[in-house]
Amino acid sequence: MTKENLVQDETTQSTASRAEAVRLALVLTYITIGWMTIEGAASLLLGWASKSLLLEAFGFDSVIELFSAVVLLWRLRVEASGTAAFEHVNLVENRAARLVGYSLYVLVAYVLLNSGYGLFIAKRVTDTNESVWGILIGVVAKIGMPILAGYKLKIAARLNSRALRADAVESITCGYLSIVLMIGLAATRLLGWWWLDSVTALALIPFLITEARAAIAGDECCSRAESKQ
Repeated sequence: MTKENLVQDETTQSTASRAEAVRLALVLTYITIGWMTIEGAASLLLGWASKSLLLEAFGFDSVIELFSAVVLLWRLRVEASGTAAFEHVNLVENRAARLVGYSLYVLVAYVLLNSGYGLFIAKRVTDTNESVWGILIGVVAKIGMPILAGYKLKIAARLNSRALRADAVESITCGYLSIVLMIGLAATRLLGWWWLDSVTALALIPFLITEARAAIAGDECCSRAESKQ
């Protein structure tokens, strides 16, 4: 086999491997969209019913993750079509990662404003009757999100995709948030402190800011998150 044939064969294998990685990434993205739709709707409905800022914030985070997955789906479909130029794929990649990052700062503002409102103005009291269902949502997220994130990180490395790594970081963060959710709801139910829900929600802020920076900055932040996985 000549050198030219070897190079052509390697190029063909590389292209086929990347196409397979894109297909796997699409499958993971569809799973994320379905998961976040159910998780977000359940958390928001329970949050509004029980006046729990923690559940509302967790549900809002699920909505943000749903938005992230839809943006990522757009990015992956562009490459999967096989008709887009390399430069266009990179342009979509950068836009997708930044859209996800900036949307997370909206969630930070939401948590800050609602925590302040709940603590200093409304003194909202959480109905702990819904806490068991909220804790169950947290348990499911704590088990499933790290597994989903692990697969995303592997595929992101194969594709060298900032957007997919950012989406994986969101899944990792969702696992962290689920711990805060479970602890906050359990403590509020057991201790009956009306202000605990809003205070615990503020613990989400560092995670969300880190996640937003990872999405916008890309490689450096996401590589740190990947090393923790």
